[in-house]
Amino acid sequence: MAETKTEDAPKAKRQTAKQVEKTVRDYFAAGGRRDLDAMFEYYHPNVVLDLVPVGVFRGAGEYRSFFEDVFRAMPDWEFTVTRVTATGKVGVVEWRMSGTFSGGPFQGIEPNGRRIQLRGCDCLEVEDGKIVKNTAYYDGMEFARSVGMMPAQDSGAERAMKQAFNAVTKVRKAVQERGGR
Repeated sequence: MAETKTEDAPKAKRQTAKQVEKTVRDYFAAGGRRDLDAMFEYYHPNVVLDLVPVGVFRGAGEYRSFFEDVFRAMPDWEFTVTRVTATGKVGVVEWRMSGTFSGGPFQGIEPNGRRIQLRGCDCLEVEDGKIVKNTAYYDGMEFARSVGMMPAQDSGAERAMKQAFNAVTKVRKAVQERGGR
């Protein structure tokens, strides 16, 4: 059988861990300044943001739109990088953020003036100085508690909610055991 030659897609230039670290540090510095234009310069046009508690955003436009919403929702948004580590392809950034949810709506939630403080970690894949994928993790339950959608941890309201949930679970189980569905 004859071998068919195909042209390989252009390969990303080899980059060092220091170059990747500089890219992610510069990107996060722009975010800390709330500078969307500077942040946007680091996105590959087909970037994918996998924000684990929220969903997947595809393309630089969706990525930018997400941060426009964040900055609008928390006009005093502050962001601090606490640790960065990198290889020749991936930068991992631990961070802390805080802000008052007093601006516009965020992810369908109306602002209520509550203070939000979160910790998280982003794993950014970098090619040729551009972010091609960012998988970001933070505690979605803590966000919900911060904005008041869920009761405070270990509060009476949380205990009551757990008791109600467990009671419903026991009733469903008893119904299933009796042959009902």
